[in-house]
Amino acid sequence: MSDTLPAMIDPFGRAVTYLRVSVTDRCDFRCTYCMAETMTFLPRKDLLALEEIDRLTSAFVWRGVRKVRLTGGEPLVRRNIMWLIKALSRHLGGGLDELTLTTNGSQLHRYADELVDCGVKRINVSLDTLDPAKFRVLTRWGDFDQVMRGIDAADRAGLKIKINAVALRGCNENEIADLLQWSHDRSFDLTLIETMPLGEIEADRTDQYLPLSLVRARLEQRFTLHDIPYQTGGPARYVHVTETNGRLGFITPLTHNFCESCNRVRISCTGTLYMCLGQEDAADLRGPLRASKSDVPLHAAIDEAIARKPKGHDFIIDRTATPAISRHMSATGG
Repeated sequence: MSDTLPAMIDPFGRAVTYLRVSVTDRCDFRCTYCMAETMTFLPRKDLLALEEIDRLTSAFVWRGVRKVRLTGGEPLVRRNIMWLIKALSRHLGGGLDELTLTTNGSQLHRYADELVDCGVKRINVSLDTLDPAKFRVLTRWGDFDQVMRGIDAADRAGLKIKINAVALRGCNENEIADLLQWSHDRSFDLTLIETMPLGEIEADRTDQYLPLSLVRARLEQRFTLHDIPYQTGGPARYVHVTETNGRLGFITPLTHNFCESCNRVRISCTGTLYMCLGQEDAADLRGPLRASKSDVPLHAAIDEAIARKPKGHDFIIDRTATPAISRHMSATGG
């Protein structure tokens, strides 16, 4: 199929090779920087069926996508999610180099071995604190011990683990060095992320925002950091930490725009294609997906959307402004 379909090249000459797919907007946590505690989730009838997600994702693989990441919400709470992961794994060793997911870790104790059996080799686990009490406050509903059991199960199963932590002023900023040490002691990479202005929450993001330039300066008082060219296909820039012999990534949409090398697009759980996380422009793929058993209308819609992929995002943290993007991260797909 890929021999007859052109690669997806945006107006700025960037090849789209990385697809992030939200399989659900639902989550079993209510992280304070991500969503309100009283979230209203989409009706289940509005979500793409797993078979539709498989067909849609496969269309992108045929167009040159080499990496697929499943996201949410929390992807592992989607009913029959392992059916989808097994189905998509047929592309591994063909057009697809990597099938992976980002998870909060709550369900890993159930699925770690199955993920490995499906060819998943590494995962990202979102974890912002090692303090169980603070974890409960941050996630509102999360069980720290359950997440630790999940991480242990994933480690035993042989999954390579990267910890993702959102840097939050006045919350976990004094724990980041300890989180780095803990991650590297377990041979996990750690990536730090600046909070992003997506969706209304029950807090002011200007109070939460902690620039990673400041975090790095603080870490360099304790650790020796050297920039390295290591890449995983995403936006993180990595350093090697001499004292721990581990890798540390920085995702800095606000202090250091990473748009110039963007190779990513996102599909929501309703079949909406977002060409940029930080722009409202989007394309409906559910319509052409359901309109015909032929993929010709779908590929035409993909071509039209990629031709509108913008050069960069419009993120800004401003106390007087509404969120740059009204939709929540859980609706977009991580």
